[in-house]
Amino acid sequence: MSKEIHLIDKDFVPYISEEKILSRVKVLSSQIRADYGSNNVLFLSVLNGSFMFTSDLMKSMNGEVELSFIKLSSYEGTSTSGKVHELIGLNQNIQGRHIVILEDIVDTGLTVQRVITMLQMQNPLSIEVCTLLYKPEAFKGDTAPKYFGFKIPNKFVVGYGLDYDQLGRNFNEIYQLKD
Repeated sequence: MSKEIHLIDKDFVPYISEEKILSRVKVLSSQIRADYGSNNVLFLSVLNGSFMFTSDLMKSMNGEVELSFIKLSSYEGTSTSGKVHELIGLNQNIQGRHIVILEDIVDTGLTVQRVITMLQMQNPLSIEVCTLLYKPEAFKGDTAPKYFGFKIPNKFVVGYGLDYDQLGRNFNEIYQLKD
């Protein structure tokens, strides 16, 4: 794993290696496939942060799957603003469909709760959440993720799709803000 990195005015230390991430993604794909069997699942990836996780998860999934995207944001710098801003919406019929929302990280749960509320209006058969990272200490939402790669403390992280002011998404591993 790489050494410390510096982004803008912050230093970050190595936290989760690419090898551990990819191993956990394979476990998640197996869990999802076991739960849904041969049912065609619609994965709804929340951009921008989940793009790397989504790509690796899709490559690990066996059988038929569909993928669509939505873009919402509640972050400004290193902290959540508490307000979810819808940027790009879902443009397909999801009535009677199994939906799995893909997130890079669930901390307060505000973003994912907004997505769930939007989706429930369209009467899907089921909605579950799959996230690479879950911060239970920070969670304030109604629906905790059914599938998660790692439970982490309430500290800021970057890499593997996660950013600090749009930087750091390209790293293959995850870094934590240095104390």
